[in-house]
Order: sequence, then structure tokens, then C-alpha cells
Amino acid sequence: MEYDFDYRGKRIFLNVKKCNFLQKIIGLMFKRKNKAKALLFELKKPIAIHSCFVFFPFIAIWLKDNKIVDIRKISPFTLHIKPKKYFNKIIEIPINNNYKKVLEKLRR
Repeated sequence: MEYDFDYRGKRIFLNVKKCNFLQKIIGLMFKRKNKAKALLFELKKPIAIHSCFVFFPFIAIWLKDNKIVDIRKISPFTLHIKPKKYFNKIIEIPINNNYKKVLEKLRR
């Protein structure tokens, strides 16, 4: 599924996998860095995420109505991660060569 959002006045297009209930629980855990895909979590209420059993860093983007609320680089084995503002979607982007162009746009 292609998903797009605005970041600092730029439109970013990202190929994501929309997660079902079970996939929301597993997320990027136990995935291999180079095979991991970007994930989209649509939530009814905000939840905290963690990176236990995720063996590589990733970028987490929290959105409310397709507007970025917070964006952070998440290190492996971090226990409790949640932004201070309300959100209803999370995108997890693994830091690998598959998302190199998107990650460069997010750094600028």
C-alpha cells in the first residue's frame, strides 16, 4: 500500500504494509534488517511501543490525521516509547537500503 504524508513542506511517498491485529502486536520484532518492511499501524487509541527483540534501529513516525506529531530514531531494546501529543497512526521504517531515499528526505 502506498502512503503519503507531509514533512517540512515536502510530500513523502512510502510503500507500507498495513498491519492487522496480530501484526500490530509483532511489528518489527524478530525481522531481519534488510528484509523488514515499513509498517503502518492504525489505532483506535494511542499506545506505547517498544523495540524489544528488534535487533536494528528504525524510525517511528506518529501521525494524527496524516500530520506528523513526532518522529524519532528508535534504538534496539528500548522499553517504552510514546510521544506527548495525541496520535492515531504510527509508521515504523526500518533503517536499511530499501528506504534509503525516504530516510534521506526525513533527515533534511
